[in-house]
Amino acid sequence: MIRLTSITPEWMNFDATHPMFFTSLLFWVFFVGFLGFYTLFVSRNKLRNGYLLIVSLFLYFKVAGGFLVLLLFSCLLNYAAGRWIATSRKPQPIVIAAVSINLLLLAFYKYSYFATDCLNQLFAAQLKPVNWINVAVNQILGQQLDKDSIILPIGISFYTFQAISYLADVYKHRIKPVNNLADFSFYLSFFPQLVAGPIVRAHQFVPQLYQKFRLSRNEFSYSVYLIVKGLFKKMMIADFLAVNFVDRIFEAPLAHSGVENLAAVYAYALQIYCDFSGYTDIAIGLALMLGFKIPVNFNQPYQARCLTDFWRRWHISLSFWLRDYLYIPLGGNRNGRFRMHLNLMITMLLGGLWHGANLRFLLWGAIHGIGLSLEKIIQQFQKPPKARNWFRKALSVFFTFQLISLAWIFFRLETMDKVRQFFYQVSQHFATDNWVQMFSAYQHIEMVLLLGFMMIWLPIRWKEKIRGWFISMPVPFQILVSALILLGITFISQSALQPFIYFQF
Repeated sequence: MIRLTSITPEWMNFDATHPMFFTSLLFWVFFVGFLGFYTLFVSRNKLRNGYLLIVSLFLYFKVAGGFLVLLLFSCLLNYAAGRWIATSRKPQPIVIAAVSINLLLLAFYKYSYFATDCLNQLFAAQLKPVNWINVAVNQILGQQLDKDSIILPIGISFYTFQAISYLADVYKHRIKPVNNLADFSFYLSFFPQLVAGPIVRAHQFVPQLYQKFRLSRNEFSYSVYLIVKGLFKKMMIADFLAVNFVDRIFEAPLAHSGVENLAAVYAYALQIYCDFSGYTDIAIGLALMLGFKIPVNFNQPYQARCLTDFWRRWHISLSFWLRDYLYIPLGGNRNGRFRMHLNLMITMLLGGLWHGANLRFLLWGAIHGIGLSLEKIIQQFQKPPKARNWFRKALSVFFTFQLISLAWIFFRLETMDKVRQFFYQVSQHFATDNWVQMFSAYQHIEMVLLLGFMMIWLPIRWKEKIRGWFISMPVPFQILVSALILLGITFISQSALQPFIYFQF
């Protein structure tokens, strides 16, 4: 049998050690060439959409390898289910069956180890997870895939939630089903947001498939601005903090003082924001450059005055998904205050579990759930202020950020044992022996932290002025500014590419 790798160029094959991330040079070389051919198809929607579908599937293959088959299965399953739901007199069983298959696949890859560990602890058993999908493939195709290892496919949480929202919206008659398999597959696999969001609703995206390509000069400039900003946040801030500080501290909390552990928490708060919002900026910029608009996913989340406000600003597409397809179907706030608080807690616990199959993520969700419930209780007895008070606003932002940072401890540290080590160091060994030496050793970290926090707490009107200033520049100056920033990123960024944090979810 002739192997595919022997007849295709090396750059077309999957290499797990060199995935084609947005931060890799290979991606941008490929993207420039892809754009050149894209100009040939933009005036004809069917050719444009087909071309983008092929490119999207290829780019997913370059990141996830053989899990492309799973994505294709999801496209076929949910396309067929959507069509069947729309034409059936009794669509409810079809919805239940299709959603169940989606969730079972997600649960199999994401929660098999967690479920097995729970069963082993409850019943003192020694069960081991088995990859039954690989077993079936081995039996049918005569392959030799590993049956003892279950690897989470990149992006499965995002495209599964996207597919479920499509099925629910077709069932509720919010949208009509997509008539063409290729169009639906393009909606589910559009490469800018495929592996880490935002979670795009069908009613937001599908109509754009049939619209003529439009890209104004200002929109193109804005897309460049977003891409450069996203790369800056990811590579200059998030990756720098991860490699040089956060990962080192949290790898061995007991080897560092309490103040270093605490500083690492705030550094991680900045890292995860710059990493995830950086990806979103690049995704929105790439989509806009191709003539498509996807929703904003972050809106100054660390400027939130309370947790309710935070969840209107952080990972907005997931927050709204949980609200529309979990919290409201559970009853929302329609059945009394007790049920409202219960529904809120269930939503946040499941939101935590969506991020990872671990007790730590449940605790992260519980902190947010309890905080949101307490806020609603306090609001019953608290009168709204009659006038704006900048000091009160600053205090609210400060305390909200502390609570969010507390929750990040459980989100980031790999085990509960390390969580205990963290709190032990903070409570028992907070001070360092030599403050001057510590500040000197971390001076580059301090500079990046200062830059990052200045960026996230910069007033929105200032950020809009910077954006407007860039967009209004003559094109040669835009090229010059972008080139200088990219050169700075290349000079300062780490030699090894760091995957985006949300790839693991």
